[in-house]
Amino acid sequence: MKKFATLITGIMLSLNAFSLDIGGINMPESITSNDNTELQLNGAGIREKWFMDLYVGGLYLAAKQQDAAAILSADEPMAIRLHMVSDLITSEKMTSATIEGFEHATNGETKPLQTEIETFLSSFAEPIKAGDIFDFYYQPGKGIAILKNGVIAQSINSGIEFKKALFGIWISDQPAQKSLRKEMLGQES
Repeated sequence: MKKFATLITGIMLSLNAFSLDIGGINMPESITSNDNTELQLNGAGIREKWFMDLYVGGLYLAAKQQDAAAILSADEPMAIRLHMVSDLITSEKMTSATIEGFEHATNGETKPLQTEIETFLSSFAEPIKAGDIFDFYYQPGKGIAILKNGVIAQSINSGIEFKKALFGIWISDQPAQKSLRKEMLGQES
């Protein structure tokens, strides 16, 4: 587990100098892991609610892809980055929205993933503020690492089903926000 945490920290710290500006937030064009897996920014956009910007979300893949089903079923490294831009997002609101996201992404079938979901939600226990960055990194055979501001918050030893549910919050057929889904998939919004 310690090796995995070191690998994930290296991934998030080994950012290339290039970035994409979205709503005043610089999203790196790519991230590179210690095992030399380079993940490209597939697309990014702003999560809004009631006309207020909440966070900038980006999807990172080994190769650009617009097919959400193919991304969700792919058992390969990928990451999602959320850069908080509003102080209106509290730990409680993030937890509540994520529970709802898991419900939508799994068509209400969260029970088989309940242990992983509860562990994931504990990543939001500490206060959340504007400027915080959450990275959710999937590595086949290892699971999901959750980083908050570059520090490992949780590691979840899970398989592809949890990865599908987690990434499905943003890119499933019932996403958190349809325009953000299109932007993360690199499609026009």
